[in-house]
Amino acid sequence: MAETATSSTGWFWRLFKGAATLGVWAGIIVLGIVAWYATDLPDVDDALNATRRPTVTLLAADGSLLATRGDLYGVPLRVTDLPKALTQAVLATEDRRFYDHFGLDVIGIARAAYRNAREGRIVQGGSTITQQAAKNLFLTPERSLKRKVQEVLLALWLEHKFSKDQILTIYLNRVYLGAGTYGVDAAARKYFGRSAKQLNTYQAAMIAGLLKAPSRYNPRASRERAEARTAQVLKNMVAAGYLSDKQATRWARTKSGTGAGLTGGAGGRYFIDWVLDRVAGYVAPGDNDLSVVTTLNPALQRAAERRLEAALAGPGVKQGASQGALVAMAGDGAVRALVGGRSHAKSPFNRATQARRQPGSAFKPFVYLAALEAGMAPSSAVEDGPLTIDGWAPRNFDGKYHGRVSLSEAMARSLNTAAVRVARRAELTRVARAAARLGIPGEITATPSLALGTHDVSLIDLTAAYAPFANGGQATWPYGIAEIRNGDGKILYARRGSGPGRVIDARHAAAMNAMLGAVVAYGTGKQARLDRAAAGKTGTSQNHRDAWFVGYTADLVAGVWIGNDDGKPMKGVTGGGLPARLWKRFMNDAHKGLAKRPLPGLDGPIKAPEPKHLAKPKAAPAKPKEKGLWDHIMSVVTGAN
Repeated sequence: MAETATSSTGWFWRLFKGAATLGVWAGIIVLGIVAWYATDLPDVDDALNATRRPTVTLLAADGSLLATRGDLYGVPLRVTDLPKALTQAVLATEDRRFYDHFGLDVIGIARAAYRNAREGRIVQGGSTITQQAAKNLFLTPERSLKRKVQEVLLALWLEHKFSKDQILTIYLNRVYLGAGTYGVDAAARKYFGRSAKQLNTYQAAMIAGLLKAPSRYNPRASRERAEARTAQVLKNMVAAGYLSDKQATRWARTKSGTGAGLTGGAGGRYFIDWVLDRVAGYVAPGDNDLSVVTTLNPALQRAAERRLEAALAGPGVKQGASQGALVAMAGDGAVRALVGGRSHAKSPFNRATQARRQPGSAFKPFVYLAALEAGMAPSSAVEDGPLTIDGWAPRNFDGKYHGRVSLSEAMARSLNTAAVRVARRAELTRVARAAARLGIPGEITATPSLALGTHDVSLIDLTAAYAPFANGGQATWPYGIAEIRNGDGKILYARRGSGPGRVIDARHAAAMNAMLGAVVAYGTGKQARLDRAAAGKTGTSQNHRDAWFVGYTADLVAGVWIGNDDGKPMKGVTGGGLPARLWKRFMNDAHKGLAKRPLPGLDGPIKAPEPKHLAKPKAAPAKPKEKGLWDHIMSVVTGAN
């Protein structure tokens, strides 16, 4: 018996010593791994300082939000500043024992391990808020043993360094919540248009629901998924004892506040791109957040997008026109609406600002302005007839000639041979200088064909070049930025002035308004006629590849281009057709509620009498009736003859 007891005791001690030895070596190995990974921990001080791309917030002219670019952080808020419902929703969903554990939730880890083993896949995580804060602050999303060990070490360091409230504050201010937002305040402002301090219970639950998968559950990505996730968070709050069943049901039914901040607002994606490309030209790049007040009018932007799509989806399909662009600006160049194509998502190429095409007859106002400045008048006569210059023989659109006509009639009818003669009489170099002075960019070659619009131009530049007619002679530069402030509200840039000054004599501007008014009143642009004074010019490039209409009132200048990206000819589309009708519908929308005003230098809209060649032919005089014998006798008696 003694030998048996001794043998058992020896076996036990050998097993114990072996286990202890293995334990020691395992401990050494674990400590070695921990020490190895600890040497590669990120710099804590640097990580605690938020590093991100500066945020650029774009506002419309009325102050409404257009877009944000960069990493959007809100105002840093302490846990005590936030509604209880928000912290409760987060704790109920992410870490119910947050205030009880030491940074690692052993119970939570065991529960997650059991569920994952039972399901045969990862269905639940055991990370605490402290671990998530450590990961968000210091580490990458990489899934590896090294990253997990470092996460645990940093979580323990956070628990040692900060209080629970401080850790929760760090987490809520730095966690990513979708759509470029970091922290609960940024998310509240992005999704609900308010500070996190003002969130109600439903909104708080929705934000807490984002923590699981912010890109999937944020209401900008899918409102349906966001609401389903919010309903689950409300149930979690009931399970944690923060809400009663009745309260959760009431909040789930009301969905209070989900509409605020979720609407798309004004579209303007092309405008947004155009403005963002210009911000760096006004302020030096840096780490500061920027708030940019733009010139965009959301109502006009929506009208422009709606009207362009309606035109292309209806008549455009029948006439082989697949693309278009529209720009509208105030007389000082402030862009109020800009549409660079049918769908920014399908094609971000901006046809209003980036595409350069031949404007055709929409270039002719610069020809006639040069003629006025050379001493001619709207009533001056010009020959419209066959013309050949060095083998080049321009023709009128209708293939007919009209003899001697006035400059005003030649403009209204858009007569090509007359325009070339006018340009040559005024001197082609003068035409080129006039166009450049009004804002047409590039090297303008003074050739006879210039009179017919062979110099490529963008829609926005052509539209801006018409603004001096609309404002009485002042040149403009198209602009979309009115003011830029930094994150502290300090003004970094505020627009002053509107352009290089006067470029047209007031009397010439008035004469051009009369001539371009005739185009709309009874010329090629009559389909653009409004119920108020308006002027403009049609343009069609060779083979109907591009169709333009640029026009203006005393309140707004707008330009329209219709065509195809590949330059494919359309089916008979001219500037006086589809573009003119689109322009009219948009301008009617834009002028609702505005008082009628005459164009500079004129008393009112252009009306009849029309120029001689545009008037209806007079009826031929009645043929005298032959006198009979009785009539002859009576005329002799009465002395009539």
